[in-house]
Amino acid sequence: MFVDSHCHLDFPEFADQIDALLARMAANDVIAALCVAVNLEDFPRVLALAASDSRLCASVGVHPDYPDVVEPDVETLVAHAAHPKVVAIGETGLDYYRLTDAPEWQRERFRVHIRAARAARKPLIVHMRSAAEDTIRILREEGADAVGGVMHCFTGDWASAQAALDLGFCISFSGIVTFRSAADLREVAARVPEDWLLIETDSPYLAPEPHRGKRCEPAFVRHVAERLALVRGTSIEQIAKATTDNFQRIFKAL
Repeated sequence: MFVDSHCHLDFPEFADQIDALLARMAANDVIAALCVAVNLEDFPRVLALAASDSRLCASVGVHPDYPDVVEPDVETLVAHAAHPKVVAIGETGLDYYRLTDAPEWQRERFRVHIRAARAARKPLIVHMRSAAEDTIRILREEGADAVGGVMHCFTGDWASAQAALDLGFCISFSGIVTFRSAADLREVAARVPEDWLLIETDSPYLAPEPHRGKRCEPAFVRHVAERLALVRGTSIEQIAKATTDNFQRIFKAL
């Protein structure tokens, strides 16, 4: 049994296709999926989707790469997080990939999410791209180790993985770990302790081999698990059990 720990099933790519997606999840032994919010404007749609099926749960947050959206505050995030279907705060974090500077608004938004997670006692879903040093620094400064969470779609090096692990964050691997160009990432994946490992699709993005280039969906998380089993020299059954147990421990959602 597998769990997709990060997907965006409310995105337009999946409009009117949820029943078919859920059927393909079941056919591939994917028992649950976490539908992750990226802004407050669309959060009601994310929550409604999660509420529509027992296999789905939700998060609330504002993505760091969305500049022109309603800015979150601690009180709003905490209020939304009180819903029983909301199991996490995020996705939040830092993304400097498309920027020529490191904007303070991103860092302040990240701090707001961490403070909300601590107030709500919910784990964080952290997006970190081209910003490892600042991400880890702010997690430490804001006491994020009090709630922990997950470094989603991890693509960093071992040093940043170790720093996140030390703060009580799981490391989640997406379809990227199956890409031919991802040899360095597979070396990191081989070193993450089993108790801190998660798998995800980040649907509709980053479809793993053998579906690369296609629209991704939760059923494909099996391929991520297969590659991790190969990299770590273990069975896919063990990866399935460990990542499902870890998801339950972190998000208390199964």
